[in-house]
Amino acid sequence: MTIKVLLIDDHELIRQGLARAFERDAEMTVVGQAGSVAAGVAAFGELGPDVIVTDLELPDGHGLEVVRQVRATNDTVGLVVLTMHAGDDQIFAAMEAGASAFVGKDSKATEVVSAARHAAVAPRTFLCSGLSAAMMRRATTPAPPKLSTREGEVLALLADGLGTGEIAGSLYMSESTAKTHITHIYQKLGAANRAQALVAAMRLGLLDRAAPQKF
Repeated sequence: MTIKVLLIDDHELIRQGLARAFERDAEMTVVGQAGSVAAGVAAFGELGPDVIVTDLELPDGHGLEVVRQVRATNDTVGLVVLTMHAGDDQIFAAMEAGASAFVGKDSKATEVVSAARHAAVAPRTFLCSGLSAAMMRRATTPAPPKLSTREGEVLALLADGLGTGEIAGSLYMSESTAKTHITHIYQKLGAANRAQALVAAMRLGLLDRAAPQKF
């Protein structure tokens, strides 16, 4: 049986190049092309491909939106993510979204075709040449420091630019207790002062916003 492929990428040259690569395989045929999330999802509904090959960065959203929307209603279609951004975060995000394979755009066209073939046969498995290394890096990465609930509240007030006395008053604690919490926050974040603590907290995702700061 011929494997029907849908290509989603906002660069026509890339789509055409991939189409030619698939055309060289007698068991593959490209049944449609799209340049956006919306057009890709619509084409999937209309064409019923066996495999979708989608870029991550699309004009109206993220390629993983295609993966999630399709996977939410279909367990048998193969979903191949093709991207220039092949970092660990992208690999794990694709796997968690339900992709069948993850391929970097620096790969050979034959690797994309092979990934599509795998996706058609085993859509609920995940093929990625860099997965093992990414898992090893994640396993050896130290866990981010954990702040207590009170320390989190103090950190938020530090980010708002409050001084020690103001923090103590806001949280109904003594100034010495506030100083102790601040000291513990600095120690956990490996910081020597407020500026370093806030930078570290932003980097670790402990603060979701940049706040005015008084140093």
